[in-house]
Amino acid sequence: MKLIEGLGSLWETARTVIPITALLVFFQLVILRKPIVNVKNIIAGFFLSIFGLHFFLKGVSLSLLPLGDSVGKNLVILKHKWVIILFSFILGYTGTLVEPGLKALALEVEEISIGAISEKVLIQTVAVGFGFGMALGIFKILNNIPNFKIIAPLTVVVFILLFFVPEEFIAIAMDSASSTTGPVNIPLNMAIALGLSKIMDSSDPLMNGFGIIGLTSLGAMISVLILGLISKL
Repeated sequence: MKLIEGLGSLWETARTVIPITALLVFFQLVILRKPIVNVKNIIAGFFLSIFGLHFFLKGVSLSLLPLGDSVGKNLVILKHKWVIILFSFILGYTGTLVEPGLKALALEVEEISIGAISEKVLIQTVAVGFGFGMALGIFKILNNIPNFKIIAPLTVVVFILLFFVPEEFIAIAMDSASSTTGPVNIPLNMAIALGLSKIMDSSDPLMNGFGIIGLTSLGAMISVLILGLISKL
């Protein structure tokens, strides 16, 4: 029975990869009319991606999600709110450093800018911004602050910075914000936020537990825009 359930779960993962692969193969062979090179590598990578994605999702559901939820529920044991907020910043910062999407983006930026925007500098900048957004999100939950009162000022800050930073940093900031919402940060940080929100009497998990990923993305965008402003000055 467990074997059948495992195969069914594996098939569900495969169903998400097969259409994308089929579409790319169709365009390459039929629309573009170009041969596929390294067929063996592509086939091997296809199966590796299915198994890798399957085991990763299974691992997240068994470890990161329940652990993050448990930590979030027990954060209220800490007497000082600033300790919880500091922990949230460190968690967001360190989690961002291992995001594969951000790593890939930073390498591309360094290559295209011919080293003008260093990979390490960009990753550190985004991580600090993400950590700030995570800390702000937990601060919002602890004090039961409506989302609008947090998001609106941050959005205004973004629009003001857009007028002063070099244009290339605007595009990089947008992509950096998206690259942080990857397989590490989303399950971990959302589980922390929901766990904390569910245990607090004054907080509604539906109203306050969600939206924290948006705040972290805004934080990452603002930090990259500030980096652009510093480089301009």
